[in-house]
Amino acid sequence: MSVLDLARPEIRTLQPYSSARMEAGGGQIMLNANESAWAPHGDGGLGCHRYPEPQPAALLQTLAALYGVREEQLFVGRGSDEAIDLLVRAFCQAGEDAVLIQPPTFGMYAVSARIQNAAIIEVPLAGDFSLDAPALLAAVTPAVKLVFLCTPNNPSGQSIAHEEIERVAQTLAGKALLVVDEAYVEFSTQGSVADLIDRYEHLAVLRTLSKAWALAGARIGSLLANPQVIALVRRIMPPYPLPLPCVAAAMAELSPSGQAEAREHIAIVREQRALMQAALGQLPGVLEVLPSDANFLAVRFDDAGTVYQRLLQAEIVVRDIRRYPHLQNALRITIGTPKENAQVLAVLNEGRA
Repeated sequence: MSVLDLARPEIRTLQPYSSARMEAGGGQIMLNANESAWAPHGDGGLGCHRYPEPQPAALLQTLAALYGVREEQLFVGRGSDEAIDLLVRAFCQAGEDAVLIQPPTFGMYAVSARIQNAAIIEVPLAGDFSLDAPALLAAVTPAVKLVFLCTPNNPSGQSIAHEEIERVAQTLAGKALLVVDEAYVEFSTQGSVADLIDRYEHLAVLRTLSKAWALAGARIGSLLANPQVIALVRRIMPPYPLPLPCVAAAMAELSPSGQAEAREHIAIVREQRALMQAALGQLPGVLEVLPSDANFLAVRFDDAGTVYQRLLQAEIVVRDIRRYPHLQNALRITIGTPKENAQVLAVLNEGRA
């Protein structure tokens, strides 16, 4: 059974839109796309009066090297959100198929499913936020086309062991596409499972430049998967998903000097995460600081609502995650600069004086 047998048949046979840039990529005089002949004011040589490459070759080459995959195993879009949306649309027939998620987890899996009118099957994480693999696999029905695993998980921060992900992948063969969201993997000591893609054609991995690579505002995310899955997603992608300024920002960040600086910042985050975990755990009113492999900490308070307002009054914004299962008394605190982290601790200490 091919992984494409899981996809919607009408998407497999869809004739994709052929953009002007796809049909003729370059030339001296470009008169095929109804663009302006003049660059906009302040363009700075970017050439924003021209449509960008749908999948820029230089960016694909750079990201493929960074993630350890081949270029034909890579799709680049507007953040991981776009890849999630395209996967749901490609694999889930509206009103018939389903996705399987493990709450508490990233909310866009369910949002994309609802937009597509796909059913959502929830198998909650265990009380310690570990994956309940037997329960997950038992919940897979013929309607389930996509299974999402988030590791490190958002909002709990915990990782799933590679061995457990591979066991799930083995069991799902021929049944569903396993999508592993690694948005925070750079902050973890556990590496990517992208090296399993060649072994399991129904495994896909989500990566992003928004977190460790400091490009949340540029919206660059990647899908790593079997070339057949990538080709399917490219059939339904927008004609020009990547704006030229965003591509330029990504190429600058992924230059040798940019990567070196980013890795320095990742090391600082890991160090500060450990310091913050210890310091927060000693504060009165803190019930628990959950272990985290990400760039944030989920913290349980005896009165999370009051703590949230106290921080807000000090112009410190954290994420209220009390709506999530098992996190009814928790806030999510991103690891900032050492100065910002110290300010958080100072406000919390003041409130308990």
